[in-house]
Amino acid sequence: MWTEILIGLSFVLVIEGILPFLSPGRWRSLAAAMADVEDRTLRIMGLASMLAGVALLYIVR
Repeated sequence: MWTEILIGLSFVLVIEGILPFLSPGRWRSLAAAMADVEDRTLRIMGLASMLAGVALLYIVR
């Protein structure tokens, strides 16, 4: 079980690192734009992301 969790975490880190590696300037402007987004909107985006991940996991498993 721990192996699968670490594999999943590794994939997340690889995917998260793609944009700053390929286009650091765009990533920086995106991060600056995120600072202007309201907390409620960020929470909704986070919830949607988590639900999409759980749904994908359910479909795959």
